Amino acid sequence: MIQIFGTKKCNDTKKAERFFKERRINYQFIDMKEKGMSKGEFNSAASAVGGIENMINPDCKDKDTLALIKYIADEDKVGKILENQHVIRTPVVRNGKMATVGYCPDAWKDWK
Repeated sequence: MIQIFGTKKCNDTKKAERFFKERRINYQFIDMKEKGMSKGEFNSAASAVGGIENMINPDCKDKDTLALIKYIADEDKVGKILENQHVIRTPVVRNGKMATVGYCPDAWKDWK
C-alpha cells in the first residue's frame, strides 16, 4: 500500500494524491499535522532517499529549528525532527522499502 505523508495545505501533496487517483492506484494519506511519522517510518524513508538531510525542507519557515537540527549531534537529529515534523519536506511517499520526498512522478510511474 502506498502511503502519502503530507499536509492538506501542501500543493505538492495534493499533486501526489491526484497522480495516484488518476491512475486508480490505492494509497493512504497521512496528515502530518494530525498524526505525523513514526520513528520507524521516518528512518525507513530517510534511508530510501539517501539520508536525513534529504528529508529536510530547507525552505521551512522555522529557521531556528532548521539551524538547531543542522548543528546538534547526529544521534539527536531524528528525535528533534520528529518533535518538529513541519521541517520535513512533503510529500513523503512510501511504497514498501521505496520512498520519495517531494513531487516525483517519474519515480512513481512504475509503482502499483
